[in-house]
Amino acid sequence: MGEIRYSVPDISCGHCVQAIGGEVGRVPGVSAVDVDVDTRTVTVRGEGLDDAALRAAIDEAGYEIAG
Repeated sequence: MGEIRYSVPDISCGHCVQAIGGEVGRVPGVSAVDVDVDTRTVTVRGEGLDDAALRAAIDEAGYEIAG
C-alpha cells in the first residue's frame, strides 16, 4: 500500500475535512484519507495512487496544495 501526503494551508475546520475527504475518497485506488486540521496535511493511502488525480480532487474540493 502506498501513501502520499500533501500540505494544504487552507485547512481550518470540520467542513474542510469533509469536503477534501469526500472528493479524495472517490479517487480510484484510495483506501483511506486523513485530513489533519492541526498540521494542515492530507494523507492518502491506497494502491496505485494517481498523484494528478489526487491533486485534482483536492482542487475540486476548493483547496490548493502548497508548493
